[in-house]
Amino acid sequence: MSASDRIPFNRPFIVGKELYYIAESVLSGHTAGDGPFSKRCQALMGETFGVRNLLMTTSCTTALEMAAILCDIEEGDEVILPSYTFVSTANAFHLRGARLVFVDIRPDTLNIDEKRVADAVTGRTRVIVPVHYAGVGCEMDAILRTAAKGGIRVVEDAAQGVNAKYKGRFLGTLGNLGTYSWHETKNFICGEGGALVIKEEPLRGRAEIIREKGTNRSQFFRGEVDKYTWVDTGSSFLPSDLLMAFLYAQLEHMQEITDRRRRLHEAYGARLAPLADRGLLTLPTIPSHCESNHHMFYVLAKDGATRDALMAHLKERAIHSVFHYVPLHSSPMGRSMGYEAGMLPVTESVSERLLRLPFFFGLQQHEIDKVVREIFAFFKVDDRAG
Repeated sequence: MSASDRIPFNRPFIVGKELYYIAESVLSGHTAGDGPFSKRCQALMGETFGVRNLLMTTSCTTALEMAAILCDIEEGDEVILPSYTFVSTANAFHLRGARLVFVDIRPDTLNIDEKRVADAVTGRTRVIVPVHYAGVGCEMDAILRTAAKGGIRVVEDAAQGVNAKYKGRFLGTLGNLGTYSWHETKNFICGEGGALVIKEEPLRGRAEIIREKGTNRSQFFRGEVDKYTWVDTGSSFLPSDLLMAFLYAQLEHMQEITDRRRRLHEAYGARLAPLADRGLLTLPTIPSHCESNHHMFYVLAKDGATRDALMAHLKERAIHSVFHYVPLHSSPMGRSMGYEAGMLPVTESVSERLLRLPFFFGLQQHEIDKVVREIFAFFKVDDRAG
């Protein structure tokens, strides 16, 4: 089988002037952090999402780390988050000494269960971190009400949720702070990169300092101080302007990219619906009050053995599908914190059964047809049966 017959899980893409803008960045003489394209990205996103304060970062991981610093997390403070997420969500707060309080997810959207969030709040809770799985919004109204009652900050992990909405409001802009990702597997890419949204206005100045290695360098360049120096905790969280040049071209086509991903998602859903109707698979759930950015397409098998066998079947036919998170509470680190198997049953069940199918901007209809055909073949169902 030739390489051209293989269907990868993900394939980076160019949609506009990415290479032209990279050349423009080089010729400008400023390819380091906080250059012209970084500012253009921030302005475009701020206008699109209706936010005043947004800073580009080297990754969503570092945006989360900045958020943890801004929240003044100290040893023993509690942070509520799902176990079904990428390790960066936890690490950002673990690095500050927080006690991680993992709660279970909803069986429909696979997002953090807002009822369990309310039950997990104690007098030491400082932050709630909703993770918008697959670009579908968590139940933010309930989470924000819980947070307001306890004087708790909300940090949205919207790594997968750029340009998605909850009740008409953009994900990442509803809490005190929000984080985005431009990793090559995300909807809008530059290889590696991220952003921090700062809704809590008083945090803007400090965020700028933390991002600039703990210095007031940005104020110096604006002529607000006559020299810059070390004034706070920080690190180098500024992305290269070469990356931001690539990203800016993608952001110019944000809605085009989102619309195409919606069509691909709908194509998978329509073709696989007969298997769902027979109870052989469960397809993604998108509530009517959520506008997804269609970050991924996944299926849930009836059990782990079926999921693993299906993944192997697709691999043998040169189709790269992947499982997703190993729950953080069941990891070696999670066990060292006192968590045990069985504590979060929905998370554990989903983790064993979920399979992500190939899904990216350049995915072609004949590739979807092949993936679907092989899934039907695995279940020994005629894909023409309907």
